Amino acid sequence: MNARLTLPVAMLLTVPPLMWSGNAVVGRMVSDLVPPMTLNFLRWFLAFLFLLPFCGRLLRPTSPLWPVWRRFLLLGLLGVGAFNALQYLALRTSSPINVTLVAASSPIWVLLIGRLFFAAPISRRQLLGALLSICGVLLVLGRGRPEFLLTVRLVPGDLYILLASISWSWYSWLLTQPGREPTEIRSDWIAFLMAQIVFGLGWSALFMAGEWSLTDAHIVWGWPLAATLIFVSLGPAILAYRCWGSGVRQAGPTVASFFANLTPLFAATLSSLLLGELPQPYHGLAFGLIVGGIVISSRR
Repeated sequence: MNARLTLPVAMLLTVPPLMWSGNAVVGRMVSDLVPPMTLNFLRWFLAFLFLLPFCGRLLRPTSPLWPVWRRFLLLGLLGVGAFNALQYLALRTSSPINVTLVAASSPIWVLLIGRLFFAAPISRRQLLGALLSICGVLLVLGRGRPEFLLTVRLVPGDLYILLASISWSWYSWLLTQPGREPTEIRSDWIAFLMAQIVFGLGWSALFMAGEWSLTDAHIVWGWPLAATLIFVSLGPAILAYRCWGSGVRQAGPTVASFFANLTPLFAATLSSLLLGELPQPYHGLAFGLIVGGIVISSRR
């Protein structure tokens, strides 16, 4: 793949972490108003309604989507279903800053998945950058005390976001692989995203059904929840996925994964403004390690 990082592409890849940080903060703010799986389903259902007027043709019986349903069934699971549901689930027991910093482990998963399943080589710079990022993650998990890692007990949210990071890394690699979908889907970002949402909604509905069957799930309707749903469906869903898909195809999943590590900076800023969760000194050190990973890995 001919990956190239230019200033426009870098700006394109900066939009998703900004949206994702907002997604983490508002997801934490409404965690008592709506269950995580339900929030994920409602988010993508609204995104589906927003996009429907532009590509409703994909739902016709003669649509070119159905012959390639297996590819989008997997993309829908990894990108729409599992990743977002696990993130919202993590926010019930972990702070937005912690969630976004633990998600900074994505570069190491991108490298491993690319090497094992897509025969992608790993350069020394990429490996060093990934190791710096993972050190930042370990610093967060240890709550700023390296010796604490020997006795640390992960909260459920930390484990959920690790699983989400693996899901997102696999999803990013699949975006770069030439599928059998026709040009009218591949070249139209709205159609390509809509194809993922169609199948992702099925997975999200399945997860939501399990949530309502196995837990005491409930929803507190009101303007705070309505405003949140509009934001997460337009920003972190439609806009972020559009920019991420375009950026990954131009810069490659490895370089793009390091831009995702900008999310903690935005999350820390928004958390301090909206939630009163001020960053701790170890958060700053962890972010420094993550930025170092970005710089080293993206240099030629």
